[in-house]
Amino acid sequence: MELTLSISIIVITCIISFTSFENERRKDDLIMWPYLVKEKKQFYRFITSGLIHENFMHLGFNMFTLYFFGSFIERMFEQIFHSKIYYLLFYVLALVLSDIPTYLKHKDNPDYRTLGASGAVSAVVFAAILFNPWATIYVFVIPMPSIVYGVVYLGYTIYMSRQEGTGINHDAHLWGAVFGILFPLIFEPRIGQLFLYQLTHHF
Repeated sequence: MELTLSISIIVITCIISFTSFENERRKDDLIMWPYLVKEKKQFYRFITSGLIHENFMHLGFNMFTLYFFGSFIERMFEQIFHSKIYYLLFYVLALVLSDIPTYLKHKDNPDYRTLGASGAVSAVVFAAILFNPWATIYVFVIPMPSIVYGVVYLGYTIYMSRQEGTGINHDAHLWGAVFGILFPLIFEPRIGQLFLYQLTHHF
């Protein structure tokens, strides 16, 4: 197996998550805690919160998704930008920027905390949709075009982000998805032309 940046991120995330499952002290030190970010300037939490997960299912879903989509985006970025650093920058910025709306919403609430790499993983998935909108994605073993999945997913996250008490940070999913679309377009606008061409010339 080639040691890609995606595989490296998965390995590091799994190690830190595994060792934090039963260690509440470590989890509290790494988790996104908007109130402490504001009061104690612990900005590192924007990144470290993406390295820990609630349980094996949470971790497995995120890393399984990253495994299938991450290497593809890594290759595409290397072909377009001729450097792997753009993929690493993309992933780290996705972790940070997808949590900024959460921080702004909950920075005065000392009881709110959230964790997981879902925002960055969402960015990777939507970057993949941008590059190949008609690729088949299996959602609970149901095949569908990635562009259809993207529309449904965005609608779902927008709706759920307005609900209270779900226990899931849908804001991070939503803004991660938005970032995953915007980042490639900002650095290479011609990707947008390719997306539109694929979208309209599929049939």
